[in-house]
Amino acid sequence: MTTVVLVHGTGVREPGLSALVERVTAGLAAHRDGPRVLPYPWGAAHGATLAAGGASLPSRSGTTRALGGDPGDEATAGWALLYDDPYAELALAAARSAPAAERPPGTVPPQQPLRALLTALATRGDAPAAELGPGLPRACTALAAHPLLGPAADTLGPADLAVLAARSLTARIIADALDADSPLIPTGETRDAVTDRIAEALGAPPQGAERGLRSLLLRTAGGVAARAVERRRRALTEAAHPAAGDILRYLSRGEAFRAGLRTLVAGLEPPVAVVGHSLGGVIALDTLISAPLPQVALLVTAGSQGPFLYETGALPCLEHPAPLPGHVPAWLNLYDPRDLLGYVGARLFPGRVTDVAVDSGQPFPAAHSAYWTDPAVYRHIADHLP
Repeated sequence: MTTVVLVHGTGVREPGLSALVERVTAGLAAHRDGPRVLPYPWGAAHGATLAAGGASLPSRSGTTRALGGDPGDEATAGWALLYDDPYAELALAAARSAPAAERPPGTVPPQQPLRALLTALATRGDAPAAELGPGLPRACTALAAHPLLGPAADTLGPADLAVLAARSLTARIIADALDADSPLIPTGETRDAVTDRIAEALGAPPQGAERGLRSLLLRTAGGVAARAVERRRRALTEAAHPAAGDILRYLSRGEAFRAGLRTLVAGLEPPVAVVGHSLGGVIALDTLISAPLPQVALLVTAGSQGPFLYETGALPCLEHPAPLPGHVPAWLNLYDPRDLLGYVGARLFPGRVTDVAVDSGQPFPAAHSAYWTDPAVYRHIADHLP
């Protein structure tokens, strides 16, 4: 009978681990009779905790309001949405427009004045938004040609349309800087001042670009964004969700993690398959690289960063370009193309890794946690089990 050793990912503790084991057991049983699922609960033994009760976390009381409870936090969350999609407000405004109707002959389309102002602004180069970095002409040209500009203009007055355009231009420039990993991202105060200045150049009165239209995005999605920010912070720092701490602890003190897995596997009868998710896949791969474990006939990683850590020189037990040791067993690597924390290994270790794409239908970060509810994942594992 094959024993499947399940190496969980970051932040998993009881009762979540028991629920995960039950789900994996049921998922494999649907495709293969007999596998026994045995967890390696490294989180309880070696995972991160806030040993001083969270003394390193910034205060969430007194003069510091709880994240998401301050209107400034909502505004920041709204900008986060715009950095992700600089045309988000444009799409929201356009969605409010009535069905297109034929205009009387000679009527000037309501977006036409703004298009002319955008074209004029583009000719001024980067100077009107120099504090944001390069890219204003390109952003102006793209916005002037955007197909949703007309429908948005049908629903907004000229001043609000100018504010929308200014926010879109600012977000586009900053988003491009973020994509380029620029170390010179402006502060929020500078961003808002430049946005106000651009809005005036596009026809808005000098009333501050945070007024009026800002509520369009925040009413629709700002609260959701603020809550998402809070969840991300909690997942990264708090004791109940020690995701980042687990990763840092493994990379700095990983031998205890690997020794525990070696001890567990050494006491099992072959054949054994070691299945690891996320950081669990890194632990499993590193352990199998560090010393032969003849009981193990299959390594399965899902949503794992092992190949990326190897290529960047950060995998503790194997440094690029050293080859994968011969004693490492067959390796099945499952990844969801939407999971930004899932990587592929076949190009790094030709002939040693089988990369298989799966699709949970979830966006990131949900895609990173959806492997164990995807029937295809169990089908692929069952097909490779010894």
